[in-house]
Amino acid sequence: MSGMLKNIFGGAESGAVKPDDEFADFVEAPQPSPASVFSSSPTLAASPSNGATVPYTAWYRVWERTSPKDFMQEAMVLPFIILIVVFHLWGTRKNRRKAKEWAKAHATALQNEFAVVGFGGLQGTVTPDSLLKEKSLQEFTSYATGRQNVAFVDISVKLPKRYNPVTYWMDYALSFLWESWSAPTERIEATSYAFDGKEKDLVPVPSKDSSALKVNNSAYDGFIWAIVHKSCMRKVRQDRYDASITFTKDHAKLPPWVTVMTESAEITDALLTPELIKAIEQAGHEFEYLIVTDQPTDKPLKIEETTPRKRISLSMHIPSASDAYASTLPLFQQFLGFADKLVASAHFRTEVMRKVRNVREAEIKKLRRADEEEKAEERKLAAEKLKKEERERILRAMTADEQRKYLDREKEKETRRSTKKATRRA
Repeated sequence: MSGMLKNIFGGAESGAVKPDDEFADFVEAPQPSPASVFSSSPTLAASPSNGATVPYTAWYRVWERTSPKDFMQEAMVLPFIILIVVFHLWGTRKNRRKAKEWAKAHATALQNEFAVVGFGGLQGTVTPDSLLKEKSLQEFTSYATGRQNVAFVDISVKLPKRYNPVTYWMDYALSFLWESWSAPTERIEATSYAFDGKEKDLVPVPSKDSSALKVNNSAYDGFIWAIVHKSCMRKVRQDRYDASITFTKDHAKLPPWVTVMTESAEITDALLTPELIKAIEQAGHEFEYLIVTDQPTDKPLKIEETTPRKRISLSMHIPSASDAYASTLPLFQQFLGFADKLVASAHFRTEVMRKVRNVREAEIKKLRRADEEEKAEERKLAAEKLKKEERERILRAMTADEQRKYLDREKEKETRRSTKKATRRA
């Protein structure tokens, strides 16, 4: 009994109290011991002799965290990227070189015919860089003006997409499989726009110098006449509206691989000169077409688009060799001076021009009829819209019973109307 009391009141003979299991969570955890300096050394841990794993290092030490096998996918893609870049640089340089070669070969011919050639303004010598402007990596453009009977000339040098290997080879593959798909070609397209007696309207002249301006009678009759290579005859007729309203006929004086598209044989007799025939023969299969026209290239959808605009268009392939321009240059020179031939000879009999005008008037009548039908449809839709709005206004002013009676009367009228139509058909 006395021993129990001693234990309760903390007698001197009582021993140390042991912690109970219920208070184990409150026992203080042992302090961690510091890590060894030698074990955390990157050099020692990264040593392959002791088999230790590579530790975490700074982010820029790529060589300590990677190996060449981690870049296998990049190594497989990199050759293709290099090939595309090399192909792009090669194609870009070749296209620019071909354009400059053409400009160098034709600069003299343009300078002999026009006062202003290219984009360098009035100057003594025309360089390939000033003659052409790079519109894209595959198209280069030029411009010339300042000549009698010609307002201006637009020139476009179109080359294949050599800078894009996928598109370049795809065009070749599709052209091999389908005849309608054109193969990549090097082409020159030029269009000469005639003054047609409108020099005063197109050339601004100060009032004090107007008396000194010598007005040339540069007008000629409007018509469509073309010499076309037979290999592209179908494409020209499909792509150009003006060529589609002509008839095709071979000419004995021309080579067998070209044909004439015209509206009258008398036009061919007046315009087909020996110099032009010789130039076409020299150009050979590089020649595509020479078109004299006053109608739009695209099919007109409105009457305003049928306004005549006289021009001459030339399309030729660019020779593959730079020394072969001598074969196509005579035809290009004939194109530049062909406006003089039109002003001098393109004045035909009344019967010929009546036939030409009849074709144009027939096309204008079709457009006028279509325009009237479109306007009638618009008027009909507008009347129906007004009628619907008036009906809705009347219904909103009615009571529910009046609306029901109104709708019933409409239904009866519609039924009677349908019955009358069925009776007429029977």
